Amino acid sequence: MTKTELIEKMAEAAEISKAAAGRALDALMENVIAAARSNDKVTMVGFGTFSAAKREARTGRNPQTGEEIKIPAKKVLKFKASSTVNI
Repeated sequence: MTKTELIEKMAEAAEISKAAAGRALDALMENVIAAARSNDKVTMVGFGTFSAAKREARTGRNPQTGEEIKIPAKKVLKFKASSTVNI
């Protein structure tokens, strides 16, 4: 599902305009990212938790040449689904 498709589904479910649903989704994403940058967790009961995680530097391989490359450390966004989420 693309972002546009998600916005359409949100607008339909909430009976609001697509523009309003788009602004709501953008606000959610901005606030989750801002919280992660501040090392805060965002917990949505019944859905899951977003948090920041640090990925250590490591050595990888270029798949075309087989040459070793250094992958730098970085901070990434992590999501852990709630145990009540069943697919």
